Amino acid sequence: MPSTNKQIWLIDSTLRDGEQAPGVSFSCEEKQTIAEMLAAVGVDELEVGTPAMGPLEQQAIRAIQTRRLPCRLTCWCRALDRDLKLADACGTGSVHISFPASSIHMNALKTTETQVLKQLERLVGTARTYFDHVSVGAQDAIRAAPAFLRKFTARASIAGADRLRLADTVGIATPGSVYQMIQSLNILNNDMVIEFHAHNDLGMANANAVSAVEAGASALSVTVNGMGERAGNAALEAVSTALMFATGHFCNVSTSGLLPLCEYVAGVSGRPIPIDHPVVGRAAFQHESGIHCAGLIKDPRTYQPFPAGAVGRKEIEFVLGKHSGSRTVQHLMEKMGYPVDRPEAERLLKSIKRHAGRSGSAPSIDDLIGFHRQTVPDACLMAS
Repeated sequence: MPSTNKQIWLIDSTLRDGEQAPGVSFSCEEKQTIAEMLAAVGVDELEVGTPAMGPLEQQAIRAIQTRRLPCRLTCWCRALDRDLKLADACGTGSVHISFPASSIHMNALKTTETQVLKQLERLVGTARTYFDHVSVGAQDAIRAAPAFLRKFTARASIAGADRLRLADTVGIATPGSVYQMIQSLNILNNDMVIEFHAHNDLGMANANAVSAVEAGASALSVTVNGMGERAGNAALEAVSTALMFATGHFCNVSTSGLLPLCEYVAGVSGRPIPIDHPVVGRAAFQHESGIHCAGLIKDPRTYQPFPAGAVGRKEIEFVLGKHSGSRTVQHLMEKMGYPVDRPEAERLLKSIKRHAGRSGSAPSIDDLIGFHRQTVPDACLMAS
């Protein structure tokens, strides 16, 4: 069985795969800010861009490189000599080279398994003369023939690649299929790191990333807010938090600093964070159900998987509405300095539910105080 309590290396691809989301384009200054914020929260490695895209992309990569951030910077390349030369000119010292692994992708590129393996050996050798760190990618690995994937893994290890990225390029994998793939390949290499790259087309990217780690992968690629092509990628904020609270593994990311990063990327990308987005969505720490709120007041662990402060939130938030209970009302009134007994809380609850039913929206704390003023003389509204 794979070992537990292992440190997982996180590669953030917001500046490469994330920016490939339709309609997203970061300025050079925005890219530098994102890179600095990612480094500040402890991300191990940044995939900073694709030099072959042209002079503006190369300029942005070099600008980030001059910042001397405390993390590895990697350029993404196609399996072409000219791409490696352009990446070398950017000065990052690390490169990722992507190869087709499935018959679908090989046919699209008019190549064969034999040609891919020869190209792999040659380009890894070439890259080792330019770069301190060489990563190779098996694109569309989840749909690749298992026999070819085993050959690709073995050849990459022998050629001297530092890391192998197994990509679920179209997001078709399940946690079970990812576990099986990683476990079967993990025994074929010596010191080469196994990385998993997930896409979210079926909503399983985060789960697949965690499953890869449980199967033995020691590196994951992610993006801020899960941004990326189509339905996006595995999300930095969800994966790093899951590693901390749901597995026996850990990473360098300080989850308490994720919220400002996620909000900044949402702003400059023009893609707001959905209210129910895991970890950093506004509703992630909101509660209305009376049963839930009563439990949370006694012990926040009853209906929260981790403390709000662990991801930069101040505290959980109780929302008033048709599902509220009297204990929630008493708790909120006491916090406002107006303690009420159970009968008064029940009377206020009726007003809350009438308001929610008529307006279709949750009453505010000010509304709650207003309801109280309607039933209690002003002289009695003395703060405790």
